[in-house]
Amino acid sequence: MTDPWPDPGPGPGAGADGPEGPGPGDLVRAARAAGVRDARLLEAMRSTPRAAFVPAAHRASAYADVPIPISHGQVTTQPSLVAMMIAALGLTGSERVLEIGTGHGFQTALLARLATYVVSVERWPDMAREARANLGARGVANVEVVVGDGTLGMPARAPYDAVVVCAAFPEVPPPLVRQLRVGGRLVQPIGPGGQEEVELYERTAGAHGLLRRGGVVAARFVRLYGDYGYPATDPFGDAG
Repeated sequence: MTDPWPDPGPGPGAGADGPEGPGPGDLVRAARAAGVRDARLLEAMRSTPRAAFVPAAHRASAYADVPIPISHGQVTTQPSLVAMMIAALGLTGSERVLEIGTGHGFQTALLARLATYVVSVERWPDMAREARANLGARGVANVEVVVGDGTLGMPARAPYDAVVVCAAFPEVPPPLVRQLRVGGRLVQPIGPGGQEEVELYERTAGAHGLLRRGGVVAARFVRLYGDYGYPATDPFGDAG
């Protein structure tokens, strides 16, 4: 079978051995090494500069397949893990996607290239503002970033065809299940935070129907806080 996405090889901004140093091609290779073969997703990764979605102090590490520190003691998700989680959703281009945990917007930008519309819920107001600025600077217009409790989702924009949760809890919050259309897919790290399995689910008929489709990968995530997650001592920080 012909490989649908050949290795981009070295070149300007495409690899560590290219004349301009590391670039998105390095992340494409990391995603392929992790087993991702979705050609649309790999193209989105090659076309989306991660350096535009990380703090300025860490841009030199933007094209390494590693988490990067951001505010509130958090880190970005490793790019190859982002690719694996998005690939599990099986997006074809017509979907409405709910993302829980915006961060600085890199995963959000990838989802926006692969789906019709993305609603992203971020817990921290300052991080949401940063993500909006990053996405706006790249001309990403089919995304709505809102501040709120991610465990509640965003019912005003439901139903969603896919949901991706970027924080860990031992079960899927019921509001996210209810906002997912029948047949839609949901990806979430299941565990206490710090050592979990990223799981793929499919929405079935019934008020709380959710069928586990399989494990995606073992990983480490921060905890999911909110009404249907872990109690938060400072739920949303400065709400201004």
